Parts: sequence; C-alpha cells; structure tokens
Amino acid sequence: MTPATRQEVLGLYRRVFQIAKSWQSASGQTEETMREREYIRNEARTLFRKNKNVTDPKLIKQCIEECEARIEIGLHYNIPYPRPIHLPPMGLAHKQGRALRHQEKLRKISKPIYLKSHDEVS
Repeated sequence: MTPATRQEVLGLYRRVFQIAKSWQSASGQTEETMREREYIRNEARTLFRKNKNVTDPKLIKQCIEECEARIEIGLHYNIPYPRPIHLPPMGLAHKQGRALRHQEKLRKISKPIYLKSHDEVS
C-alpha cells in the first residue's frame, strides 16, 4: 500500500468514527440513536479489520469506493444500514440450464458496490 493510499484509508476510518460520534437517528429517540452509532462503529471495525491485509491496488480502490458510497448513502438517507436493492423476481417460468445461470449471473452483477462487503460479513 502506498503512503498516499494508507492516508486515504486512515482518513476514511476517522471520518466514519466522526460520523458515528455525531450521528442522530431519523426518529430522534436516544435509544435508537445509540444503537445506530454502535452499529456504525462495529461495522467499520469489522470491515476495516477484515481488509487490513489487502495488498492488491485494484481491490483497495474498490474497498475505498465502497466505503465512500456507503458514507454518502447513509448521510443522504439518514440510515446507517445498507439499503436493500430491489430487483425484479426471477420470473414465474421454470428456467433451467444456461438461461437460469445467465439470469443468476445478471442478478449478481447488478448488486450495487455498497452491498458487496455487507454480504460477506453478514
């Protein structure tokens, strides 16, 4: 990891904890605010520790982009949890073989970047 990348990652880590420190839940209830703050801190610790040994520059860049996307979405919607995606159902017809594999592949590819690590941790 280059020194510049290391500084960027550490800056994101600090930014997440600053957001958690000042986080207010949408409902304004103290208990919910505390629960959401704890979730933000735990999620950040888990994901940053999981990725601390990543050395591939492309994978590091992808993790940085995911972190930035989750920060922006969380701040915009005032929801600390990853937003679910709404994909159409796989259809009523029974598909087999290549058609089914192709449809499953398209669903996997269409998953937003901010949910990739959430599936791995959950």
